[in-house]
Amino acid sequence: MSLKSVPTRGRTLDYAAGVYDIFEPMLLFGRQSMMNNQLIGLLEIKESHKILDIGCGTGIVAKMIADKLSSESGGCAIGIDAAGKMIEGARKKRGSKTCLFEVAAAEELPFENEYFDSVISTLFFHHIQLDLKEKAFAEAFRVLKPGGRLVLSDMHIPTTFMGALISHASRWILVQPQIGENIRGVLPGIIEKAGFDKPKIVSTYFGYITVFLSQKPSKESNDRHPDK
Repeated sequence: MSLKSVPTRGRTLDYAAGVYDIFEPMLLFGRQSMMNNQLIGLLEIKESHKILDIGCGTGIVAKMIADKLSSESGGCAIGIDAAGKMIEGARKKRGSKTCLFEVAAAEELPFENEYFDSVISTLFFHHIQLDLKEKAFAEAFRVLKPGGRLVLSDMHIPTTFMGALISHASRWILVQPQIGENIRGVLPGIIEKAGFDKPKIVSTYFGYITVFLSQKPSKESNDRHPDK
């Protein structure tokens, strides 16, 4: 029985589930693995960690994370996507004791408060509009433990002529105003608004994909700065 997608006003990629693993590496010009390894390194994974992958697609990143975790120590990677067909593919190709997948919308996560040690997302937030971006980061903040890391790669303000050409063309050709929001530079402000520390820009790929690193302030930090 096919998994049903969950209702969301964001754009889902059910139609691309069957070819996603083929075309995503092509769209990233063969540098997908390099970028994913950098992102995963920023998580500073311990084998007992619980890690959430928001907008996981067919689970490539979640599986790379899960391979570093131990089910005996309680570690697991959980990937969520609103597209049921994406999650079907992820479960069939990459599901395991340490690699789980759920159909869920980023703006309404089905997890307890402070459940995860870190949260990661790759090339997801340019698919959802501004209010859903805000809700999704607020939800990520809620489910993340104090001191937990947020690692993110997505479209951001272009830094090169080619990056600007690709990102602006994508916005108009795909009729996707959500991309326009990203390339205006909204993500850092939304991340901070949700309660996270000011995100650091770690690196940029192709002149328009930016890697961000932030974290949820620790309880000790909140105690020292009660007005924050």
